[in-house]
Amino acid sequence: MAPRANWKGFLRLSLVTCPVALYPATSDTEKVSFNQINRKTGHRIKYLKVDAETGDEVTSEDIVKGYKVDTDTYIEVTKDELDDIALDSTHTIEIDEFVPKTDIDSRYLIRPYYLVPDGKVGHDAFAVIRETIRSMDKVAIGRVVLTNREHIIALEPLGSGLMGTLLRYPYEVRGEKDYFDDIQDVKLTKDMLDLAKHIVEKKSGAFEPELFEDHYETALIDLINKKRSGAPIAAKAAPKTGGNVINLMDALKKSIANEKDASPVAKVAKDVTKDAIKGKKPKKRVEGQREMLLPIAGKGGKDAAKAAPKKADKPVRAPARAKKAG
Repeated sequence: MAPRANWKGFLRLSLVTCPVALYPATSDTEKVSFNQINRKTGHRIKYLKVDAETGDEVTSEDIVKGYKVDTDTYIEVTKDELDDIALDSTHTIEIDEFVPKTDIDSRYLIRPYYLVPDGKVGHDAFAVIRETIRSMDKVAIGRVVLTNREHIIALEPLGSGLMGTLLRYPYEVRGEKDYFDDIQDVKLTKDMLDLAKHIVEKKSGAFEPELFEDHYETALIDLINKKRSGAPIAAKAAPKTGGNVINLMDALKKSIANEKDASPVAKVAKDVTKDAIKGKKPKKRVEGQREMLLPIAGKGGKDAAKAAPKKADKPVRAPARAKKAG
């Protein structure tokens, strides 16, 4: 089953228009998530919407939006009133301007999306807009409505499609001066900087996100697998601390002495290279963390405790469903 679009509408550059669909470029569905359960019964906890004063449950049709203006004082806003102020960009991404990508402060970036033609028509117009942006070597700035709120979106070519990145408004970005004013102006010696640069050089490498590992997620999966199979859970030893840094120069020198081996990411890359030279096949990258979870063989109990931990076969993973956001 193909991914579900978060938004469908039109992309427009002046009089050139084409139907498009917007898909999220990232996903958290592969991460382990938990439900809250009743310790006594093992049943899942269910939440009800209740009146804060009377404690009575309130049905969906009786729930409306309200803006708080004072203690226990709200201005009620209906769905029809919100629909009346809906903007044209609800169904159209209108390209307003083109700016150099380097001009966009990284603090304004929210999340990426993929923009593709919707259906069999409009591919020519889509290609014209895409290649125009590519040839100008700039980013197109437009507006799109998601979850009833208007967002600024930056569009740039990515292969045969477009990547759209939602941007924050200026009022959403805090100024750095309120946080940086108290930082002391320290003068560093050339020796200190040279030692620090040497450490950076030894840890430098190419950006290879496929080598990144979510250690906490891996630990969660290991914990769940052990509890499923009845394996004992060993208490984690307290981490060793390096102590207080008294002399910065000594700390830099000790850091260099401890950097005999490459960084963890670089070491993995070297191991892969060594395996390739020896003719060994590199380990296959895990596409989804959930595939590492052991399948449920039964209800557990004594039989599960006796069973030895087994390596789980990769189950067929159901496609992730994206919630419709606009």
